[in-house]
Amino acid sequence: MSSVTFDTLKFTKTLEKAGVPAVQAEAISDAFKEASGEAELATKKDIALAVAEIKGEMNGLKGEMHVLKWMLGTVLAIAIANFAKQYF
Repeated sequence: MSSVTFDTLKFTKTLEKAGVPAVQAEAISDAFKEASGEAELATKKDIALAVAEIKGEMNGLKGEMHVLKWMLGTVLAIAIANFAKQYF
């Protein structure tokens, strides 16, 4: 995951222009920086990698399902042949 760039000085100056006292503006700025730094944000690249990984796993599962389909068909054919042999 990537980190977010945060300009604390600009944020503090914006708060001060809005009438917030300087000490309080700095405290709010620091609190916001810490809170946003803990958040894990996904970028488009992160999402694209996750999607590619999931698609790869799905392709592997499709191959396994194809093999299982043929195995089940073979087992059913043998069972039907055995049943037909016993009763006909």
